[in-house]
Amino acid sequence: LGSSGSFTTALLKALYAHRRRLLHPSELAELACDIEINRLGEPVGKQDQYIAAYGGLTCFTFNPDGSVEAEPLPMPMDALFNLEDNLLLFFTGQTRDASHILTEQQAHLNDRTSVLNALRDMANEARREVAAGKLDSLGRLLYEAWALKRRLASNTSNGTIDEMYETA
Repeated sequence: LGSSGSFTTALLKALYAHRRRLLHPSELAELACDIEINRLGEPVGKQDQYIAAYGGLTCFTFNPDGSVEAEPLPMPMDALFNLEDNLLLFFTGQTRDASHILTEQQAHLNDRTSVLNALRDMANEARREVAAGKLDSLGRLLYEAWALKRRLASNTSNGTIDEMYETA
């Protein structure tokens, strides 16, 4: 759930609020990214910090030059309530260090460009479907994206998580 990115973003927001200084979400996200990526050298992307800073249903475009565009995702209210009523969150009792997974992913990115392109295309399709209030295809897209994401690194999942996923 992007715990390190969420934690860093929330800590920065609290520290700035303590000094009575408000930051724009993009400034807050970039500060959190700078700490995790540049100062700590973690092999992470920017998505966790950005969603933690912006919140809500927000779409991001991560540009090759490092800039990020954020755009709220409009959604019909009845579809939003339906989505909220049908989302499940499970406590697995397991912890993991995402940097190991992300390091392996980065080492093989050039070999897996087709997987990344497919994930991007699925995200765009999901965006269109959600904006239209069509949630029936969202479960299928999430399932297919999970299957693709598992191909990016061997340790993305494990037997216990796979079993929980299939049961759910």
